[in-house]
Amino acid sequence: MTVIVLIAAPEGLRGHLTRWMVEVNAGVFVGNPSRRIRDRLWDLLAVRIGDGQAILVEPASNEQGWTVRTAGEDRWHPTDYDGLILSARSRIQLNENHLPAR
Repeated sequence: MTVIVLIAAPEGLRGHLTRWMVEVNAGVFVGNPSRRIRDRLWDLLAVRIGDGQAILVEPASNEQGWTVRTAGEDRWHPTDYDGLILSARSRIQLNENHLPAR
């Protein structure tokens, strides 16, 4: 199964994704496209996302059974922590939002 999340995406991207996947909530798409279709969709998203953010969760042969790709204005980014993929925010971004840096 593949999940794509679009945040602040330009017009037209959500409509394009509905050709291949089901939109289960605003900006959240779920489906089971082939690897070739998934890679082509990702290439399109990465080019057209602009100031928004695109996140793709796809099957992988690792401990978790999935991996993450991100494109656009990364608010969160995947970080490998001892073989597990976790989501993290950068320290600079935390300071800009007036939250304590850790």
